Amino acid sequence: MLRLGRAGRELLRWGHGGAAPRRGAEVLLFSALEQLRFDEKVRVVLFKSEVKGVFCAGADLKERAQMDDAEVGHFVKRLRNLMDEIAALPVPTIAAIDGYALGGGLELALACDLRVAASSAKMGLIETTRGLLPGAGGTQRLPRCVGIGFAKELIFTGRQIDGQQAASIGLVNHTVPQNNEGDAAYQRALTLAKEILPQAPFAVKMGKLAINRGMEVDIASGMAIEGMCYAQNIPTRDRQEGMAAFKEKRPPRFIGK
Repeated sequence: MLRLGRAGRELLRWGHGGAAPRRGAEVLLFSALEQLRFDEKVRVVLFKSEVKGVFCAGADLKERAQMDDAEVGHFVKRLRNLMDEIAALPVPTIAAIDGYALGGGLELALACDLRVAASSAKMGLIETTRGLLPGAGGTQRLPRCVGIGFAKELIFTGRQIDGQQAASIGLVNHTVPQNNEGDAAYQRALTLAKEILPQAPFAVKMGKLAINRGMEVDIASGMAIEGMCYAQNIPTRDRQEGMAAFKEKRPPRFIGK
């Protein structure tokens, strides 16, 4: 996980590839997310793996097999809560998918606002091939991302698709050819993050909030939510700075207040 401050410098890296977060790693992630939520220096969060060829390959079935039914239910609930915490971060989040993103790995990417994938990356909610179903948000976030028809097809079949196919159905925002270093998606995600960094932080946060909350309700209610978010932005210093910079024909200097 990479968080970017106003200068675009790297502030924190937390890599996870292979299986979905284990019980111990969960605690670390929850703690990191709590810090990110209240760190005003953070403007964009990137999720990436430090394991070449793998973003996150889903559940460790060997570990899962050692759990009883109650433990499985509790573990999956915690994992679902973790994805909800990622989705609830107030700043934009980007998943850089440079390899396999399967099961819980794709659910993690779906919890992010934006996704960038290498064309060779493999993605899928493969739970039905293991006698399971997506339990960490996949049945809800995938249809909201690609539509009900594509979501049902991918979940019912457990099919894996590559980055180009994912881009064609709207699962990822961008797809790029993989490079020799195996981090093409990360590099493109970093470029995308740097496009977001100069923008007014509070306005970006309010834009994210308005979109997320508005998608859950009818359009009339969504318009009311937009109005409330807009009202919160009116008294900000950044709004005044934006207007002054436009008038003076200079780049704005936003401070996030």
